[in-house]
Amino acid sequence: MKKVFWGMLALVICITGAAGFYFFVLRPDTSGRSGRVMEWLRNNENHPDWTIEAGQRCGDAPFQMPTNGFIGFLWDDSFRPGHRHAGLDIFGGAASGITPVYAAYDGYLSRLPDWKSTVIIRIPSDPLQPGRQIWTYYTHMADEQGNSFIASAFPPNTTEVFVKAGTLLGYQGNFSGVSGSPTGIHLHFSIVKDDGNGKFLNELEIINTLDPSPYFNISLNAKNEPARIPVCP
Repeated sequence: MKKVFWGMLALVICITGAAGFYFFVLRPDTSGRSGRVMEWLRNNENHPDWTIEAGQRCGDAPFQMPTNGFIGFLWDDSFRPGHRHAGLDIFGGAASGITPVYAAYDGYLSRLPDWKSTVIIRIPSDPLQPGRQIWTYYTHMADEQGNSFIASAFPPNTTEVFVKAGTLLGYQGNFSGVSGSPTGIHLHFSIVKDDGNGKFLNELEIINTLDPSPYFNISLNAKNEPARIPVCP
């Protein structure tokens, strides 16, 4: 019995230590953002002051807001050890397929043949660095099974269709890329660099994306804004 007791005690200490190491050492510090996202998803009607509105521009920002909701996770946020979030997650607070998504800036839209929830818009001249080509990337516009919410004007294999800022692109969804394994309902938006040969780089790598803060005239860099709710000043 003593051996069993001490064995169980050692196991409990080991598990507790591992959990403590995770929570205090490995767990990413999002400075309360995860908790605020959960609060928003449960009780968004209580937090109108957390919201941004589609089409809104903050001061002289070149980009307009692409959708309604709460900017829950920022550029360079972390959800797990070693992960760096390459864009913004904007949570509409409504059911899947309800909250509209619009183009943030004029450009040329493409949708690859296998993209169920994603479009990308080429901007030939960066408004903040004229002559540099950049891309804006919009994803999760499908339900959890991959049924698309992208606007019918942009079917798979759409290539280089010009769209104005404010053009309807689709609706927020929760498709993760794997059927039956949903994310929370939101829009993921990022600004992707060009490879120098007229193609976009891999958006999953933060090094291939740009800090969206100056494009929206809000501080949206997680390292610079540990606690503030991201809304127009």
